[in-house]
Amino acid sequence: MSGDDRADGGARSVGRDVPRNEDRLLLTGRALFVDDVEPTGTLHAAFVRSDWAHGRLRGVDVTAARAHPGVVAAWTAEDLGDYWAPGPLLVSPPPIERLEFHARTQVPLAKDKVRHVGEPIAVVIAESRYLAEDAAALVEVDVDPLPAVVDLEAGLEPGAPLVHDDLESNLSARVVQERGDWEAARAQADLLLARRLRYDRGAAAAIENRGIVAEWDARAGEMTIWDTTQAPIPIRNGLARMLGLSEGRVRVVAPFIGGGFGPKIMMFYPEEVVIPWAAMTLGRPVKWIEDRRENFFATTQERLQIHDAEIALSADGRILGVKDRFLHDVGAYDPYGLTVPINSQCTLLGPYDVPAYHSEFLAVFTNKTIVSPVRGAGRQHGVFVMERLLDLAARELGIDRVEIRRRNFLPPDAFPHDNNVIYQDFAPLVYDSGNYRPALEKAVERIGWKEWRRPEMRRGEGGRRRGIGIVNYVEGTGIGPYEGARVTVETGGRVRVVTGVGTQGQGHFTSFAQIAADALGVDPADVDVVTGDTREFHWGTGTFASRSMVVAGNAVHAAASKVREKAVERAAAELGVEEEAIELADGRAFVRGEPACGIGLGELAVKANPLRGAVRGGSEPGLEASGYFGPERGATASGVHACVVEVDTETMDVEIVRYLVVHDCGRIVNPAIVEGQIQGGVAMGIGNAFYEMLVHDESGQLLNASFMDYLLPTADVVPRIETAHFETPSPLNPLGVKGVGEAGAIPVAAAFAQALEDALAPIAPGLEIREIPLKPSRLWELVEAARARAGGEAP
Repeated sequence: MSGDDRADGGARSVGRDVPRNEDRLLLTGRALFVDDVEPTGTLHAAFVRSDWAHGRLRGVDVTAARAHPGVVAAWTAEDLGDYWAPGPLLVSPPPIERLEFHARTQVPLAKDKVRHVGEPIAVVIAESRYLAEDAAALVEVDVDPLPAVVDLEAGLEPGAPLVHDDLESNLSARVVQERGDWEAARAQADLLLARRLRYDRGAAAAIENRGIVAEWDARAGEMTIWDTTQAPIPIRNGLARMLGLSEGRVRVVAPFIGGGFGPKIMMFYPEEVVIPWAAMTLGRPVKWIEDRRENFFATTQERLQIHDAEIALSADGRILGVKDRFLHDVGAYDPYGLTVPINSQCTLLGPYDVPAYHSEFLAVFTNKTIVSPVRGAGRQHGVFVMERLLDLAARELGIDRVEIRRRNFLPPDAFPHDNNVIYQDFAPLVYDSGNYRPALEKAVERIGWKEWRRPEMRRGEGGRRRGIGIVNYVEGTGIGPYEGARVTVETGGRVRVVTGVGTQGQGHFTSFAQIAADALGVDPADVDVVTGDTREFHWGTGTFASRSMVVAGNAVHAAASKVREKAVERAAAELGVEEEAIELADGRAFVRGEPACGIGLGELAVKANPLRGAVRGGSEPGLEASGYFGPERGATASGVHACVVEVDTETMDVEIVRYLVVHDCGRIVNPAIVEGQIQGGVAMGIGNAFYEMLVHDESGQLLNASFMDYLLPTADVVPRIETAHFETPSPLNPLGVKGVGEAGAIPVAAAFAQALEDALAPIAPGLEIREIPLKPSRLWELVEAARARAGGEAP
């Protein structure tokens, strides 16, 4: 399908703002979430968690808990017997030549040692959550505290406490990737600029916490699990293996999920391992729903990296090379492999021509919660480093910030562009398509870059100062390995689409329906989409890495195209014409030019599944087909973010006055859904930039584990997000689409930092913002330091 119309000449739904099919359920409170599931006889679980970041576990006494009224069971690691085992390595390292990796994965319940605050030690099962929590408070835990590894650099020092005693150090991984000759670039440079940059740790803070309900049917020998997971099929496969069941005996349902953002792709959380085992052991359904305090300790987090970066440039601002060495905090275990730091390493290159690149990272075990991808998944770190280096270089060279970017863009004829480094999907990082300058020019025009440079535009009311920032980014999206879908025309005329990916608010029920509707000539409202149920579809990977539309969307397209072929073939036979004469529109197949000569798709489905007669050899009954899509490599999305900020120079309170996103996600299926994804991403990025930071003390204790102390951006601080689209269709898939789910979050911090420097330049000459997230008090300290260096007075 291409162009503005379907192949049969009917009106397209792809590319239009089709209202979301799922919203009626959500807005009327009829959507099913995990916490809505409570089978008859359900028991409830509460976990006893470590109060210490690091310590020897000397003993766990559950005697009092077992005697508490309403308690059915209380277990420690020893009670799990042979079921107790470290979890699998979810993502193995890619084939990078200079790579060292030490896999250490989480366990169902801690044994011998605790490695982060909140690590589960015991579980109590009772008739209600209240009783389980009361009994959990009676469990006695004996821990010998050990010094905690909190600081990344200190954690790598000789003699530092070891998070894992069987390793010689706290090094989780070391990876080096390079291309070109950095030393030669350095020797040729007219400007060498080196800086240390820090991007600190934060939480995903989804509106719905994690949860799991497991029900064992002993007579049928079947386990049903409702889970807030982004990957129901891999969860099914893994739990079946752990429980000693065939995959067909385990059903995992990921219903509506109130935000995933990456942590819900993590496998396997201790609770996901323990709860199904408990249900099978007790012969009753068992339920656990994470509370908000648990979420701060038990759900994976992201973001702490420290970069020592250097850029070499010619006098006219052209990049000759970049060198970056950074430390990455993996937390207490590294089950997600190296996805996040490799994303950072690769995304730093951005949309620019970088002839020489040398990158090395050290991943470090610490006594903190596990790190896994959170919206952006390390890409924001790379963008922050490169964009900050370009800003500071522009200042040193006296070049406009927009102009230095123009001079370094990859040209349109450079694609496909091989960056000669390996990406997280195990394939070379090749940009499939892009045209970066027109997107930048559109952003420059829309934000009014030239007008904002005038002095009168920079002054706000009451001494407030305004500044503007503009940055670029690329995002690898739509990685494999594959997804599948099944499309069926039912006898009533409705179309059913089933896919293995889960949904966490991305609009899958609508966008997948649009794709199938265009192939079959029906209205998207007549397409029912089922996601996240392993009984409905058995093969797939999950929802992550901005891949659902690229991979699952093209699988839907493949399956729907097969069904279309079946419908056309059968209609031609029924109507006595050649297949080329058949059109599909308005739920009917008819002869082109003779709309009265036709048959409904529902009637065709009835005829395709006869009650008498034989199905001829080589054909299949029904109007149904499955399709799969596995991309050769990821599709490269890109874009430009521009923002205007206003700063109160007395309090350092910051208001974002305008925010603009010009984004290229290839062909757009539903513009309204794309804009919603971008807006949500920007809101999350604003939190990363100025509000959200997890603070640990030297003993590894989290000091702000509540929404009273961990700040989230609210509606009054997130501005209206202006969007514009620039489409360069991906040549790697039939739909030409690229991912968009993370794009809004990735470059926000870089744009925010640039705009702040611009606003405060007159009162704080030489101010450099090299750390994120900020807060007013820290911004004040940076301004004071800049003024002191410049010999000025405080504002």
